[in-house]
Amino acid sequence: MRPLRLLAAVTGSPRLLAAAPRTGTAPVHVPPDSLSGAGGTAPAPDRPSSRTRLRAWAELLRVSALFTVPGDALAGAAATGRRPGRGTALAVGASLCLYEAGMALNDWADREEDAVDRPHRPIPSGRVAPGAALVAAGALTAAGLALAARAGRPALAVASGLAATVWAYDLRLKHTRLGPAAMASARALDLLLGATATAGAASAAPGPAGAHQPSAALPAALALGAHTYAVTAVSRHEVQGGSTAAPLAALAGVAGLGAAALRGRPAHGEPSPAPATGTLLLPAFVTAYLRTAAVPLLHAVLNPSPPLTRRAVGGGIRAMIPLQATLAARAGSPLVGLAAMGLAPLARALSRKVSPT
Repeated sequence: MRPLRLLAAVTGSPRLLAAAPRTGTAPVHVPPDSLSGAGGTAPAPDRPSSRTRLRAWAELLRVSALFTVPGDALAGAAATGRRPGRGTALAVGASLCLYEAGMALNDWADREEDAVDRPHRPIPSGRVAPGAALVAAGALTAAGLALAARAGRPALAVASGLAATVWAYDLRLKHTRLGPAAMASARALDLLLGATATAGAASAAPGPAGAHQPSAALPAALALGAHTYAVTAVSRHEVQGGSTAAPLAALAGVAGLGAAALRGRPAHGEPSPAPATGTLLLPAFVTAYLRTAAVPLLHAVLNPSPPLTRRAVGGGIRAMIPLQATLAARAGSPLVGLAAMGLAPLARALSRKVSPT
């Protein structure tokens, strides 16, 4: 054996073994010993897959909470005494865009705070660029306003106020005392957007006197706003926990809304629930609302830990669906409420994969 081959056999070097192939044997090709990075200095980073990027945006936009949005427009339409139509569909589209704009803007505004408290969120973890989130917020806001404009000038005016409230909340009011009130106002305006768009699209059609006016949706908007205020107040403690006062107050508010829905009567000019269907569905909707919102809040009162507080917030967000169904049933449209309730299983299933908070 030649000295070179002997050295190769001892050291196990594939390059030396391949340096002198036997006669009649094809040389063995061995790739160079280099790393995969530029110039062999570092491993090349794996490019995130489309599925990974899609999940990051789903977390950023909190898509599991999207199913709580269409019910705002449906409840607003029911309050006008009109069937959902083209204007309602445009209001749903505008609401979805403005809601997701708020989600993207929220994470952009909180990127430094999330880097400390929630480093797993898409922006601080590097899965979504801050600039991309801000561009998405602007584009979604423009899309929402464009859809609202197609429903008429009154709907555009309400949508503009909603968009301004969303941006003011995320950029300025969130960490002030006005934060819960701003969020409650946004949700109330979202319901009024559905009422205004529905009434505007159906203004030429005959209807009950006074029932088609958007002002008929004010009681429902106030109820939804009150619920939103309570949930937002609890959400301020979901990172650190330790507060029993906020979930206790929210629990009292939820119980009060449920009792009012069963005991109260429609205001003057509002249509009454359908005798048979409304009588059966309204208690079912109220029960679902109390079970979804009150039970997690009670757990947070007994043990105000961050996980239970976050669970109470998530339950409060999902409880908006049976609350919207309740408001629609009280306005005389139990089947519209049933349609809204159909989104609840989807929201619950998706919330197990993507957190709504």
